Amino acid sequence: MKKKNYTVYFLIIFSIFLTDCSKKNKSDIVKKEIVTNKNKVSIIVLGTVQDAGSPQIACNKKCCVGLFNQPDIKRKAVSLGVVDREHQKKYLFDATPNIVAQIKNLKNFLNKKSTEIPDGVFLTHAHIGHYTGLMYFGKEAMNSDRLPVYAMPKMEYFLKNNGPWSQLVSKKNILLKGIKNENEIKLSSNLKVIPFRVPHRDEFSETVGYTIVGPHKKALFIPDIDKWGKWDKKIIDEIKKVDYAFLDATFFSGKEINNRDISQIPHPFIIESMKLFKKLNSKEKKKIIFIHFNHTNPVLLLNSEASKQVLENGFKIARINDVYDL
Repeated sequence: MKKKNYTVYFLIIFSIFLTDCSKKNKSDIVKKEIVTNKNKVSIIVLGTVQDAGSPQIACNKKCCVGLFNQPDIKRKAVSLGVVDREHQKKYLFDATPNIVAQIKNLKNFLNKKSTEIPDGVFLTHAHIGHYTGLMYFGKEAMNSDRLPVYAMPKMEYFLKNNGPWSQLVSKKNILLKGIKNENEIKLSSNLKVIPFRVPHRDEFSETVGYTIVGPHKKALFIPDIDKWGKWDKKIIDEIKKVDYAFLDATFFSGKEINNRDISQIPHPFIIESMKLFKKLNSKEKKKIIFIHFNHTNPVLLLNSEASKQVLENGFKIARINDVYDL
């Protein structure tokens, strides 16, 4: 009886396994390319967390303790990326402390020849999670060359006249592009952006949201605002004008903040917004994508009761790498 050559059998099986895996991986890559290059213009969610991140500094609550030892790489400060594939352009909405990873991520949604340098950055206001990422464009880091930064008048003045931001201007790392309330900025034949003022704590700058207009759809981006009733516009009317509405959802309810004066941080609670939007039909509700979550906000947890409540009521929760075609 001949002795079986198990080594040969093993090599044959292993070769088949590798070939199969290779085909599978190649198929997955092709599928991903088809998905991410399907439309000319898309919004990519690059971050969903409130300015100070998660875990938050000096937080000893249950929501943070475990994250200090086991960080969640998906917890990044709020930012949207916009890609225009036809013109191979990419833009950031807000420059966060997590900008290093975010611009690397944004590059993946264009072709391989694309660099990591964005074609422009749109700022909403001068709170730490929304503009401090600009520091990475300086000489110590990217040392960028006249990178366009779009800012409202007060924000522009702040950057020009306060260090270290003024050095970015004087060294021409960034090129400030002044924008005005409700004045349209045309970026390409496929893409327009319209800033609009919203009420918020304006210590150093105005606060704006943006309407982002693609070839087929529009999106509203309001990461920070005080209570909806303080705005001179009706949020429900604004939602009806667009296809997506990324809205401030810093806190689920007032219960999660027991060590601060909640009146001093008057963001709309998710439970308040859901009540306000309750009478919208299902189509309108699906437009609403809650974003900008404080580290205490339970919707950061995918399977929390709060997340389930939001979804069951017909709304959406922004998650990193979500793509919305314009």
